[in-house]
Amino acid sequence: MKNILLIILMSASTLCSAQEISAAELLKKSIAFHDPNNNWNTFKGRFRVVMQTPDRPERNSQISIDLPREVFILEVNQDSNSYAYVIEKDSCNLSFNGKTDLTEEVISKYRLSCERGSMYKDYYTYLYGLPMKLNDPGTQLAQKVEKKTFKGKEYLVLKATYRADVGDDIWYFYFDPKTYAMEVYQFYHDESKNDGEYILLSKLENINGIKMPKTRAWYYNKDDKYLGTDVLHATD
Repeated sequence: MKNILLIILMSASTLCSAQEISAAELLKKSIAFHDPNNNWNTFKGRFRVVMQTPDRPERNSQISIDLPREVFILEVNQDSNSYAYVIEKDSCNLSFNGKTDLTEEVISKYRLSCERGSMYKDYYTYLYGLPMKLNDPGTQLAQKVEKKTFKGKEYLVLKATYRADVGDDIWYFYFDPKTYAMEVYQFYHDESKNDGEYILLSKLENINGIKMPKTRAWYYNKDDKYLGTDVLHATD
């Protein structure tokens, strides 16, 4: 009987702590899981992302990020063509199939521009820098940690909004209540319309000491329509 009561008390204590954890504490625990040695702020590394999308050729992207030097390089191979963005601080260089002298036709057809390169830089450093990027200036975390069941599993959830000059979407980040691993994220442009997407994360890839999601599968919020999957691969 004493053992049963002890188990009940321990379970209640675990549930209570999960309910009472603050947003800052949850984020700290998740960062400790994903980046135990605090490598992100000085991250310098390369990785490859293979994007599989229905009815489109596979896209292979080689990504190099050097945060201290403010360097971002994206090299994409898709449908027998290749293009690259090289961004170093305020400079930007583009190439297509190895050539830097680009015609207007190529620029228009493949939507090559420094603005698009900057967008890719923000995209990859944000998503692969999570959850550490939630400490960035302009990120506004709701103080209350929610408990939600998503796809049959219960999660601890952080809600994030952003300062106007950073972004206007609403994001939710779902964490395993035991390990604090980030397993889902979801965003809305207008939550009342149930627009936006959710992304299911599975497996982990160790990139320079950081546990990054290996597989990300994207779906629309409104109808669960599958959009595509990208798979992360470590490179030498």
